[in-house]
Amino acid sequence: MNDFGFYSDKSIAVTFESHLNRLEEDIKTLLLDLRKFIKSFGLDIIEDVRPHRIAYAKSITFRTFLDIKPENDCLIVSIRKGRAQPVIAHTIRNMQESESIKPQIREAYNTIK
Repeated sequence: MNDFGFYSDKSIAVTFESHLNRLEEDIKTLLLDLRKFIKSFGLDIIEDVRPHRIAYAKSITFRTFLDIKPENDCLIVSIRKGRAQPVIAHTIRNMQESESIKPQIREAYNTIK
């Protein structure tokens, strides 16, 4: 603990599984399905697991095109198609909503340079 009462131990890693462990079963299924879909784009996908979200980027340039913030009862999915483009956020609660944004996710991946 530092002087301000915050922990700064870098050895406590956040994992993808730690996000899964706190989700309802149906939301867990949605997250796993989206992850599989995103990783199917190719070997240049980088998954960066952070304490409150999972970021997906393209290659070494680390151009983030997608953020997923897992909540207990939904996923907040933020799609970025470019630096000059606004981020488009969606709240996903079921497979139908997840399927409806997949074309936008693929388009964001394809347009990120």
